[in-house]
Amino acid sequence: MGGRAAIVTGASTGIGFAIARMLGEEGHALTVNSRRPEKIEAAVAELQGAGFEVQGVAGDVGDEAVVQRVVAEHRERYGRLDVLANNAGVGIGQAIGELSTKRMDVQLAANLRSTILFYREALELLTAAGTEHRNALVVNTASVAGKQGEAWLSVYSATKAGVIAYTEAMNRELKDLGIKSTALAPAFVDTAMTDFVKEHVPAQQMIQTQDIAEAVRMLLRLTPGCLIPELVFTAPGGALGLPS
Repeated sequence: MGGRAAIVTGASTGIGFAIARMLGEEGHALTVNSRRPEKIEAAVAELQGAGFEVQGVAGDVGDEAVVQRVVAEHRERYGRLDVLANNAGVGIGQAIGELSTKRMDVQLAANLRSTILFYREALELLTAAGTEHRNALVVNTASVAGKQGEAWLSVYSATKAGVIAYTEAMNRELKDLGIKSTALAPAFVDTAMTDFVKEHVPAQQMIQTQDIAEAVRMLLRLTPGCLIPELVFTAPGGALGLPS
């Protein structure tokens, strides 16, 4: 897959970093993004140290101007986009009676709005790749919380359900352009985002970031005539939700 290029958001750690590393291994030049400049600089240095071609663009993708800048800088450097990984996200637990409008808006912007904006801004580049090889790929990090709404995580659950529905809509809308979309819906993954629950679910019993990355690697290998619209990752036995 030499000569291909990818954008990964939320790529400084966790699932995003694992997907970025895998895409580098598969020969993709990379534009990686996360909110904090120092964290994305560290990720870029590590990826470059592994021999990958990569640039970093810092900024909060909840801001439309940041989305536009990520795509513009990617286009300027690489001129093509074969894989878009909308991975950036925020989860904030609050009971509905205590819900902060600001915290609600942060989750809506980072988890759902940014995904929609990236499709819009990257459509021309994705269409060119789809025309070339009929296998342009967008992976959208959702959650099992989008399949089964969780108490205290109601806004997060709603945004992730929206990501799943939007992925389905994009597959219907872009099916003739050679652009495929897959929603990734994992249960607990061993990242900093799940530290709040690790006293109940040990890290070693969680899904690992490399599990998600390897699933995306499999998606890269599908033929143009095969689409997997959604992948659900659970613990053995199918455990999905938070501990009671």
